[in-house]
Amino acid sequence: MIMRWEAFLDRVTERGEYRSEQEAERAARVVLALLGAHLVGEVRAQLAARLPDDFALILLNPLQSAEPLSPERFVRATAAWIEGATEQTAAWDVSAVLSTVADAAGDDLLKQILFQLPAGYDLLFGRPQPT
Repeated sequence: MIMRWEAFLDRVTERGEYRSEQEAERAARVVLALLGAHLVGEVRAQLAARLPDDFALILLNPLQSAEPLSPERFVRATAAWIEGATEQTAAWDVSAVLSTVADAAGDDLLKQILFQLPAGYDLLFGRPQPT
């Protein structure tokens, strides 16, 4: 099931405690562009199909990444793309967006997403996995 634009942004806004929907949208755009660079094939297509159209397009046309970023470097990259962000605020942004993505994905797809990512991303998605 596709998560509607309003529902997606409402969750990101609430979880990120943003003052405006524009702040939440900016965070979502950056995080999804970075995430899209890390996912390939059917998994990326399935996730895109569950996101609002504008966000799906961002995921499918990602920023280029030469290598998979560790969770720490993913947060640093997010900070670099959001004006005025620090690593602390970027970690908050990533968590707000990726926990909402996890809701949209559902458990089975999230397992496949995490399988494509370096270890530690389960925490960024707010879904710690047993080791």
